Amino acid sequence: MDAVVKFTSQSQGRDRIFRATQYACVLSIHLLRNNPDRKDLVARLKSLESSVSAGRKLLRLGNAANSIVAAKQTVRLSDRVLRLCLTAANVSRALYFICDNILWARGVGLIRSIDKERWSINASRYYLFSLVMNLTQDLYVILQLMLQKGRDNRFRSKMDQHLNECPDVAEVAIPELDALVFLLLETLRSEPTVALDTVKNVCDVFIPLDRLGIYKSSAGVVGFCGLVSSLIGILTLARPCLRIKH
Repeated sequence: MDAVVKFTSQSQGRDRIFRATQYACVLSIHLLRNNPDRKDLVARLKSLESSVSAGRKLLRLGNAANSIVAAKQTVRLSDRVLRLCLTAANVSRALYFICDNILWARGVGLIRSIDKERWSINASRYYLFSLVMNLTQDLYVILQLMLQKGRDNRFRSKMDQHLNECPDVAEVAIPELDALVFLLLETLRSEPTVALDTVKNVCDVFIPLDRLGIYKSSAGVVGFCGLVSSLIGILTLARPCLRIKH
């Protein structure tokens, strides 16, 4: 119970619970859309999804400042690739939050003389760019880990044993490709923080791609990806040991 209270007392914790609720509603609405007996339930879910979405915008007020502070920290990283990717991601995320805050102000009537659609598109663009930078960082970290593991004599012995135990696979597939896949899977298995962060970012990227019309997905795919990403976010926030560190 103490852990639940501590989690929900954090603004990030509340946002991630609301986010999971929002995308669970989106997914449920998609699955129930053709069921005539569930029209009332679908209407209630749509109302809940709209309310949660508006509530999340309110919770995100001030997050732009947090992203700017994060950018000031990542710009000091010694690794040039991580410094570039993470700083660019944080700056882009700050711009996304600024657009999001302006849209919230437009929604509650504080600002009227703005083009809502244009600001929404700009927000999605900044969000997409931040995710691309985060994914680039994930791929870079995975590559570094794979190179490190590939130089480990004990792992090389394990990989040779795997190839010898699967002669049928080696005959059908290219041995080098089989070894590469084995190396990748073993790397992700040994580094769950990187694996979780990569899955989370891959799921998230479908959301702005759909909104921008770059890669259209059904509401079910968007809802499922958003829900999976939100659950991973809740898990990594509840268990900081599963959060990727730099």
